[in-house]
Amino acid sequence: MDHLESGSGCRHAAEALVFNERTAIGLDVHARSVRAAAIDTSTGEVVEARLPAATVEVVAWVTQIAARLGPVHAAYEAGPTGFGLARKLAAAGVPVTVAAPSKIIRPAGDRIKTDARDAVLLARLLKMDELVAVRVPTEAEESARDLVRARDDARIELMAARHRLSKLLLRRGIVYPGTGTWGRPHDAWLRAARRD
Repeated sequence: MDHLESGSGCRHAAEALVFNERTAIGLDVHARSVRAAAIDTSTGEVVEARLPAATVEVVAWVTQIAARLGPVHAAYEAGPTGFGLARKLAAAGVPVTVAAPSKIIRPAGDRIKTDARDAVLLARLLKMDELVAVRVPTEAEESARDLVRARDDARIELMAARHRLSKLLLRRGIVYPGTGTWGRPHDAWLRAARRD
C-alpha cells in the first residue's frame, strides 16, 4: 500500500511540474498586430490586449504581465512570422511554446473565429498542457532554410519561364535545330531569333 501511495505521489509531483507558471499567455501573432490574452491560473483573471507587431512591444507587455501576475509561460502558433518572437521571449527569460497549428484542438461548436478568441484559446490550451510544440530553429538554421526555399523558388520560376518561351517560339514556328537546349549555343540562337 505504501508503495502505491508513494508512486501516486510521484505521479502527481510530475504532473505539477508540467505547468508550474502562474500565468498562461496566448499570442495570436499577425504581420501587423498581435492579440494577447493572459490567464492568471490562481484567480482566473483574464487580461487582454491588442499590441503592435513589433517584437519589442510584445516582449515588454509579457514582462509587465509577469511583474504583475507572477511567473508566465507564453504560446503562439507557428506561422509565416517566423521564430524571432520566440527567441526574444526566451532571451528575456520567458518560457515560450511555439504550437503546431494543425495540432491545435478547436471547440466543436465554435464557428466564430476572432483574433481575441484565438489568443484566449491558446492561453487555455497552454494552461492545460494541450499544445503540441514545434522545435524553434536557431537563426543559422532558419537562414539556411530561407536560402534553400529562395533557391527552389528561383529554380521553379526559371523552369516556368523557359517553358513559356519555348512554347511561344513553337507557336510561331521557330524551332531550335540543335540538340541540347539552354546552353551557350542555344542562347546564341535565341538572341539571333530575337533580332529577327
